[in-house]
Amino acid sequence: MGVLVLKLILLIYSLVNGALLVCSMQMGLGGNETDRLALLAIKAQIKQDPHNVTSSWNESTHFCLWHGVTCSRRHRQRVTKLDLQSQKLAGSLSPHIGNLSFLKELELVNNSFTNGIPPEIGHLRRLQVLSLDNNSFGGPIPYNISYCSNLIYIYFESNQLVGKIPSGFGSLSKLRELILQVNNLTGEIPPSLGNLSSLEALALSANNLVGSIPSSLGQLKNLTFLSLGLNNLSGTIPPSIYNLSALDTFSVAFNQIQGRLPSDLGKTLPNLQIFNIGINQFFGSIPLSLSNATSLRVLEIQYNNLTGQVPDFRKLHDLERFVSQQNHLGSGTDGDLNFVSDLTNATELKQLIINDNHFGGTLPTSISNLSTKLEMFWFYRNQIHGSIPTDIGNLANLESLLMGENSLTGNIPTEIQKLSSLVELDISINPLSGSIPSSLGNLTKLYNLFLQGNNLEGVIPSSLGNCQRLILLDLSNNKLSGAIPPQVIGLPSLSQLLNLSTNNFTGSLPMEVGKLKSLGVLDVSNNMLSGELPSSLGSCESLEVLQLQDNFFEGSIPSSMIGLKAIEELDLSRNKFSGEIPKFLGDFVFLNKLDLSFNEFWGAVPTGGGAFKNASAISITGNTKLCGGIADLQLPKCKSQKGGSSRSSKLIIPLVLSGIGLLVIVTVMSYFFLCSSRRKRKEIPLSTLANHFLQVSYATLLRATDEFSSANLIGAGSFGSVYKGILDDNDKRQLVAVKVFNLLRHGGSKSFTAECEALRNIKHRNLVEIITACSSVDFHGNDFKALVYKYMDRGSLEEWLHPPTEIEEVREALNLEQRLDIAIDVACALDYLHNHCETPIVHCDLKPSNVLLDNEMTGHVSDFGLARFLSQEAGINVSNNHTSSIGIKGSVGYAAPEYGMGSEVSTNGDVYSFGILLLEMFAGKRPTDDMFNGDLNLHTLVKMAFSNRVMEIVDSTLFEGGTNERRVQKIEVCLNLILRIGIECSAESPTNRLKNISDAASELHSIRDVLLG
Repeated sequence: MGVLVLKLILLIYSLVNGALLVCSMQMGLGGNETDRLALLAIKAQIKQDPHNVTSSWNESTHFCLWHGVTCSRRHRQRVTKLDLQSQKLAGSLSPHIGNLSFLKELELVNNSFTNGIPPEIGHLRRLQVLSLDNNSFGGPIPYNISYCSNLIYIYFESNQLVGKIPSGFGSLSKLRELILQVNNLTGEIPPSLGNLSSLEALALSANNLVGSIPSSLGQLKNLTFLSLGLNNLSGTIPPSIYNLSALDTFSVAFNQIQGRLPSDLGKTLPNLQIFNIGINQFFGSIPLSLSNATSLRVLEIQYNNLTGQVPDFRKLHDLERFVSQQNHLGSGTDGDLNFVSDLTNATELKQLIINDNHFGGTLPTSISNLSTKLEMFWFYRNQIHGSIPTDIGNLANLESLLMGENSLTGNIPTEIQKLSSLVELDISINPLSGSIPSSLGNLTKLYNLFLQGNNLEGVIPSSLGNCQRLILLDLSNNKLSGAIPPQVIGLPSLSQLLNLSTNNFTGSLPMEVGKLKSLGVLDVSNNMLSGELPSSLGSCESLEVLQLQDNFFEGSIPSSMIGLKAIEELDLSRNKFSGEIPKFLGDFVFLNKLDLSFNEFWGAVPTGGGAFKNASAISITGNTKLCGGIADLQLPKCKSQKGGSSRSSKLIIPLVLSGIGLLVIVTVMSYFFLCSSRRKRKEIPLSTLANHFLQVSYATLLRATDEFSSANLIGAGSFGSVYKGILDDNDKRQLVAVKVFNLLRHGGSKSFTAECEALRNIKHRNLVEIITACSSVDFHGNDFKALVYKYMDRGSLEEWLHPPTEIEEVREALNLEQRLDIAIDVACALDYLHNHCETPIVHCDLKPSNVLLDNEMTGHVSDFGLARFLSQEAGINVSNNHTSSIGIKGSVGYAAPEYGMGSEVSTNGDVYSFGILLLEMFAGKRPTDDMFNGDLNLHTLVKMAFSNRVMEIVDSTLFEGGTNERRVQKIEVCLNLILRIGIECSAESPTNRLKNISDAASELHSIRDVLLG
């Protein structure tokens, strides 16, 4: 009995203990199960996982072993860290993140998460690190995050966050870094942020913040990094900010901040490394105390209203960049440049940019002792006099030396030849004398050479022919003499400008001028050149401006000049040309200024097209033997040749009879064709394109494209398809692109007509070249319409920017120079359409797929199916041609916003499309990318990153293969300039956009100069 009772007691004891153990296990696993379910909920919201990092998140392993998950041993294996950064994940962040109650670190940086930040994060009271930067989170910042009282780091940079900065953030007493830059935040900076006594870094730049900087930020005694640039801040800097002695970075650039810099700035901020107040409204002088900030590396004060002298910089040994352009510094007297001598101690100096100020005095000889790392030295548009120091050649790594528009005298030192890295040299508009040193020919990397506006004498050294990379050479307005060296005028690299005007050159124009096949402007006017023009001049097929006036040229205009198809301005005035005015001058469709005055031309003035039909476009004064022409020229009528009347009368009757007979035949055949045709639709005429281009038959195009084989299909669009083909023409085989219009689609015929009208009278090196056209019927009696273009070997810009995954060809990404050149090509094409056609043309559908590239990677704008002509009366906003019924005004993402509200087309719309195209080319993102929603679009993304964060949003392929620090710095400068143009062009309101595409083209050319130099 006792044994039985003992067994019963033992059984009850074991059952109780077992129950307690199970209960204990269940209690212990409860929290674990919550974490596991929360992680699975997070996984369920991830829609893209290209690296399969969440594939391990399954039942086969414990969740603490899942990728990116870290658990704590102290708290029964609870999740303390979730690290999924840089995994290219996409989707939204599940609200279940708030159930990971032991989480201390959340790292999701560099992914593509969208939608809002879950307010449930506010439940994570143990959270210390919240890193969500470089995603696409939108919406406002949840106020609940301010409940995470243990937060040390908040990183929300480069998202799409809107709304105000939560004032509750001021309660996060442990916070060290608050990084909210590159978003779309609005409102004012909360004064409560001044309560963050542990804060070391505050970055709010590239938002839309307004108001003044709160003085409470002056309480942040531990602050080392303060970045507030690229906002709309105003007012003055609170004095308390200048007392934050721990600051090493202070940037408020691109705002509207005013006020003076305190005199003790360098003493109260002794640890400064970066001080950037550029592009604001500061006034007063640069504090003398700045020299006490001996760690200063970057000092940018450009585009303000600062006055006085630049202080002593002798202690700034680490200075790398001093940018003070566009101020009122200096007094125009000796001593203004003493600071340059002080900078000889700055052994890391790379950029010294002091142009557009009032600096006077002479260049100190000590500039030869500046850092050998110096790359950019700009001091143009000042009041500097004296000679150029001969030891300037010691600056061995100098790439850009700009000293134009000063009062420099003496000779150009031959020692400049030592600057072997120089790509840009500007000594223009100074009273320099002497000759051009032949040693300049040793600068073989030169792209731009500006020596105009001096008093230089002697001959052009033939050694300049060694500068095989020159694209621009300006020697105008000097006293140079002798013959023009064939080695110089024959430099095939010259593509922008060769200006030798207003000198004393003699002799003839060398035959080698024909090598300038890519040159845009040639000016040899106001010299003493003589002889006949060389026949080779007609080989300069890219010439837009040719100025030969005020010389002694003679003879007739050579027939070879018919090759100058791109010419816009031709001035032959004040010479001794004779003979008849060639009729081919009337065929130059771009020619808008023709000056033939004060020569010895005789005979009839052509009355054809081009400049000859507009009296304001031509000048023929001083040619006493001319007659005829349009009435506005008020010339005497040309006398008929003797006997001409009788001969004409003999021809009239046969011609009339034959004409009547031909008319009868044509009428009968036309009637027979119309009656017997199976077509029921009315034929739409080919407009007047046939007057300019030979038409081709349907059968010919059928053969050329192998019966429009799918193997030859190279593209399809709204109104048709494009096929590759081989056209046989008089035993000449030509590779072509055949655009076949889909006439069953509404607007297809109108698109064909619009494109014909647009292409009828335009021709430009950056527009796709039309070869022929077809308006016929196919073998089934259906309407058939097609245009035949020159084939572009390298495809479209779209294919290069966003290569399709199925493409077989492995292509290298477009580099920065190629993209910039293509952008310039497109801008030049639009400039021609808008400003240089007889009737301005708006393209209406500019996008990467409509920019085609030839073998040389030159851009050609194509697809004029939506093009519109503008009224000649107003010149803007009025479409008066028959295509006005076409409702579509562009493609989604590229069409100007006002078009969606019913506004008429205008050149402003093309400017907008160009701006978006420019941003896409350099940011590498389509305007229709999935990341863009709500208020975020490509324009706002780039605008938010502009200036300080540009390198983070540009296309990463621009830097593949690596590059040195010097090159990266130059690239950053150029990208900022390029994207600024894109931002200005793509402003939402037309009134805020760049007014004329020609301005964009001009600025892009200048940026290219900077990039190459």
